[in-house]
Amino acid sequence: MSTLILPAPISAYFAADQHSAEAVARCFTPQATVKDEGHTHVGRPAIQAWKRDASTKYVYTVEPFALDHAQDVEVVSAHVAGDFPGSPVDLQYRFGLERGLIASLEITA
Repeated sequence: MSTLILPAPISAYFAADQHSAEAVARCFTPQATVKDEGHTHVGRPAIQAWKRDASTKYVYTVEPFALDHAQDVEVVSAHVAGDFPGSPVDLQYRFGLERGLIASLEITA
């Protein structure tokens, strides 16, 4: 089985997700956007609040298993399991990268 090698900003995001909402927010550009569950969060403070709320509501693990490149975005497929409705699920994380940080993230089923 081969090890999945992710671009540094994406690897940093998944590592930060295990620690704190503040660490996650630092992975993004100041005006980055996150689209998740029908909502758009703009800027580091909003991204930090989004991640804090998600982490407060649910306990979950994320295991990336595939990486593809499509239309200037990196698409990571990940297995997500936890105490949320519909668990477990495979999600796609569409990352737009800019100057070593994440400029956009869209999470879809």
